[in-house]
Amino acid sequence: MVRAGLTVIATLALAACSGAGGGPREDAPSANVSADWAQIPEGTAWGEVSAIDTDSHGHIFVLQRAGRVWEEPFPSDPIAEPVVFMFARNGKLLGRWGAGEMVMPHGLSVDGADKVWITDVQREQVLRFSHDGDLEMTIGERGKSDDRPDHFGRPADIAFAGDTVLVADGYVNSRIAAFDRQGNFLSQWGHEGSGKGGLAIPHSIAVKDGKVYVADRENGRIKIFDTDGDLLETFDTPGHPYAVKPLGQGYFVSVEGRDAGGRSGAIVRVWRPDGTLERILDARGEGGTKGHDLAIGNDGTVYLADPEGGRVLTFELAQKTEND
Repeated sequence: MVRAGLTVIATLALAACSGAGGGPREDAPSANVSADWAQIPEGTAWGEVSAIDTDSHGHIFVLQRAGRVWEEPFPSDPIAEPVVFMFARNGKLLGRWGAGEMVMPHGLSVDGADKVWITDVQREQVLRFSHDGDLEMTIGERGKSDDRPDHFGRPADIAFAGDTVLVADGYVNSRIAAFDRQGNFLSQWGHEGSGKGGLAIPHSIAVKDGKVYVADRENGRIKIFDTDGDLLETFDTPGHPYAVKPLGQGYFVSVEGRDAGGRSGAIVRVWRPDGTLERILDARGEGGTKGHDLAIGNDGTVYLADPEGGRVLTFELAQKTEND
């Protein structure tokens, strides 16, 4: 885990792009990034890597679309090949499952009991699986998209606050929907008119120490709520944040998958509790990169889901750069 002992970057270049015209990309130190971590057998159906998380054993779960691309209108037939891959820390493939279930999978989160929760934006459902891939429960009505409490509008991500399941109901409803562990609706907040956050595509959600961290993607902000949905803090980001992960002691990490000019990338920021920046890294690998989700291993390794490159990128937050 990254702690406050990270080297402080004295000067952070935050010259953000402005407007649709683009302008120069943000000048950030380049991270030493590897694209060779995942050991994928030859001939394996692989594609857009959408989400990533770790379990209590240190395994890394990767959600990928096995050749299916994000293109509307979405198809209705399930992906025939496995979409969930479980890796060891060294990148060795340990298992894969999920064939014939997901249509357009988006988010994946592993809870404290090592249950694997996945959002499917075409099915309009949240699905809970056992660690080995047995479907145990679904929330939402398949194919029904609306703002009813027990329905979704393209759900993006999942997080857990004790016995409460929080769903970033992202692309259409732009709200946080809370459920109990049996899938019963409890409450909602963050949607327009709620007076609790005013979210615009909450793309990622995470919980730590009683705080709910939300990547408010189209508003270009990280928002922090309490578990009742009351807004505590708002931090502006120069680009569009796709993912956020708390580190502990109030520190957290975000990744921007698009800059203010709409260009794909992977700007990673480490935030202090007061909203100032500890450091910044440009984690783009070779070729096109879009930072879509991230997970942080117990050894401090960052695993970045890159759908544009169809891969997992790995790097260290505490690495030295030319600016150190």
